[in-house]
Amino acid sequence: MISVLQRVREARVDVEGQTIGAIGAGLLVLVCAERGDTEAEADKLLAKLLKLRIFSDAAGKMNQSVQDIGGGLLLVSQFTLAADTTGGNRPSFTQAAAPDEGRRLYDYFVAQARKAHPDVATGQFAADMQVHLVNDGPVTIPLRVAPSAPAAHTNPNR
Repeated sequence: MISVLQRVREARVDVEGQTIGAIGAGLLVLVCAERGDTEAEADKLLAKLLKLRIFSDAAGKMNQSVQDIGGGLLLVSQFTLAADTTGGNRPSFTQAAAPDEGRRLYDYFVAQARKAHPDVATGQFAADMQVHLVNDGPVTIPLRVAPSAPAAHTNPNR
């Protein structure tokens, strides 16, 4: 899975002129499921972003996580993070998960985030969204969790 984390002072998502998700200080997370991703990658990504120490402590050092500061999470699906621009001027999105699978993994990711964190807001999958944010710092971090490799076959008779 691919994500882009933005440390924000506030952020919101509007669809058709209506705010559907908003947070104060915390993380705006743009997230994309790629072909081959499973719940395992979603779980790894969530664990990493919840513990990533990118908020300032009392000494002004990036030493606290979104959980440490009690910040919000605004989770926004964005398949364009899987763009491949190596073949010309028009991006290819063939690495993005198929829409049904992308929705399933996004919904799973949101459900797991809500179990693990008290302040979670979302965008709307496959909608035309307007994302508004006040980037804090600015701090913007790409984060990718690669699909798990299949277990190596071992022969117990060797």
